[in-house]
Amino acid sequence: MAIADDLKKTLTDPTPLYFAAGTADLALQQARKVPGLIEQLRAEAPARIEAVLDTDPKVVQEKAKVAQEAVTARVVEVIGAIDPKKLGETAQDLALRGVGVAAEYAVRAKETYDKVAEHGEQAVRAWRGEVADEIVDIAEAVEPEPAAAAQDAPAEASAEAPAEAEEKPAAKKPAARRNGTRKAAAEAADES
Repeated sequence: MAIADDLKKTLTDPTPLYFAAGTADLALQQARKVPGLIEQLRAEAPARIEAVLDTDPKVVQEKAKVAQEAVTARVVEVIGAIDPKKLGETAQDLALRGVGVAAEYAVRAKETYDKVAEHGEQAVRAWRGEVADEIVDIAEAVEPEPAAAAQDAPAEASAEAPAEAEEKPAAKKPAARRNGTRKAAAEAADES
């Protein structure tokens, strides 16, 4: 049964879907920045191209040769300083540090996952119109439906046939909201 319970929990947990929605929403936000970056590159490109064209290849080759000699000297120095006894201790120490760093990254990844999933849940609510529905609900709670139809009716109509009044509902009830969509909220507002 534990496997079935785990499977049920996994299949009913909406967090991965919210994470995907959050990722998509964040990607869309970043994609909206692309036109500005393209314009910036267009503005900077001529100056950068001119700088590359004005660079003397001999100067670049000399700098590369100096850098290569420095790296070679440093490698020879490090290889000469290696102590085989300390190498095993250093490897073990580095492995333990690596495990600690991996655990820290796992915690950070979980925190980031939760933040993106929360962002996705908010984005999904906004996409579905639930935020708007909540505002409609608050507005209805603050300002209930007016009984204007009952107040404007003449006294004779209310006096005529009390049995008919019991059979007819006083006012239509708002339709039940379907999946929290704006459409259902609009239908409920239209019916009242």
